[in-house]
Amino acid sequence: MTAGTDGVRALFRGSFGAEPTGCWRAPGRVNLIGEHTDYNDGFVLPFAIDRATTVALAPRDDDRVRLVSTFDGALVESDLGAVDRRDFAGWSAYPLGVAWAIGERHAGAERRGFDVAVDSDVPVGAGLSSSAAIEMAVAVALNDVWGLGLDRAELARIGQRAENIAVGAPTGIMDQSASVFGEADAAVFLDCRTLDVQQVPLGFDAAGLVLLVVDTKVEHQHSTGGYRDRRDACERGAAAMGVPALRDVTVDDLPRAQELLDDVTFRRVRHVVTEDARVLESVAALRSGDLARFGALMDASHVSMRDDFEISVPQLDAVVATAQAAGAVGARMTGGGFGGCAIALVRADAAAALAVDVLRVFAARGWREPVPFTVVPSDGARAV
Repeated sequence: MTAGTDGVRALFRGSFGAEPTGCWRAPGRVNLIGEHTDYNDGFVLPFAIDRATTVALAPRDDDRVRLVSTFDGALVESDLGAVDRRDFAGWSAYPLGVAWAIGERHAGAERRGFDVAVDSDVPVGAGLSSSAAIEMAVAVALNDVWGLGLDRAELARIGQRAENIAVGAPTGIMDQSASVFGEADAAVFLDCRTLDVQQVPLGFDAAGLVLLVVDTKVEHQHSTGGYRDRRDACERGAAAMGVPALRDVTVDDLPRAQELLDDVTFRRVRHVVTEDARVLESVAALRSGDLARFGALMDASHVSMRDDFEISVPQLDAVVATAQAAGAVGARMTGGGFGGCAIALVRADAAAALAVDVLRVFAARGWREPVPFTVVPSDGARAV
């Protein structure tokens, strides 16, 4: 678990010889359903989890910027001029990218240098948005200390801009939105075209259910490889269908899409179109308390990601199959794919046994030992 406020304050004091102005935290997220729909102007249904990035930050009287973290012992030093030139690399691209994006989107903002210490217990490379957690923690901190007065939607846009341009990962806005709009015991229903946000009560605890996450320890990289290929395929599909984005293609349009597109592009399109439909049906099911229907939609989502979008890996499939065999309400991979985590909605009294089953399956197949843990729908980015 994260060292939390006390630990990050101590890191700040030890590194910079002063007290921070304050501490801010932003959670990672798990996506219940709606994968690779965000950059297609579609619908997603994530929730903020009880694992987060915590930052201690203080503004300076000059334009110097200094960063330190618990996951990289080196002190990073820069200045706002270098930030505006996007002269940064490594993990510092996430916090400095936020400072750059604020300057780009709000050129008149009065910015000052700052010192920041960063700590996180969101697993890296697991598909739980460790990057967005860093971006949003820094964004809410700078919003406060620079007196910007930006709302949560704009902070999410700033985080996405940092991710896309400063980091170079072509992701949508779901991760940042989940991190800033999260609320306890609720999912964030996001329309990625309008950025309209609604809270959807989950009721897992009242139903005696928990969400078990299994980090397969198969790491992925959003800024390279398959993710970009899938996004390109979606753009080709939308262009061929004559629409701005796949959001504008319905399930009834799929026969025409199959005539127009090659097989691979069609299957990519079919996943996104049917996944959007599953998100909308999931919201309706959760609002009516039909958790069994929601679980069936989770299962269908995994099949679509495995077969049509081809972003699963054997370890993810094994977690899902093991959970289903153990009687899970629903199970699916979550995140961008090619590794990362799978989730299972299970009875609270069955979660520990399922975790043991998963560990046994991985050991029998000679795979790296996974890390199972439960997550709780939690509040979004804020000062602490």
